[in-house]
Amino acid sequence: MTTTICRFTDLTAERGVAALLPDGTQIAIFRTHDNGVYALSNMDPFSGAAVLARGLLADRQGRPVVVSPVYKQAFALDTGRCLDDDAVWVTVYQARVVDGMVLVGAP
Repeated sequence: MTTTICRFTDLTAERGVAALLPDGTQIAIFRTHDNGVYALSNMDPFSGAAVLARGLLADRQGRPVVVSPVYKQAFALDTGRCLDDDAVWVTVYQARVVDGMVLVGAP
């Protein structure tokens, strides 16, 4: 199942936004400086707070990451893996742009 989230042009580069999937799952959508689109769970596994959409986008060793605003762990946008603790990750959802719309699919 794929969900239309918003228009691509509604997203600001280097920022995240929170969105709800039809089942009530909260996700974070990110648009990178090179117009990549990523979707992750919005839940920070370290604090238990739904805050990743408010995190800072950065680059760590050539890899796009979001840095949690709570305890500052970095999560890879492409895999969800925490780069500060290999045993922790967040769910990654399929994200793509079709006809100017951001679509998110299953993890």
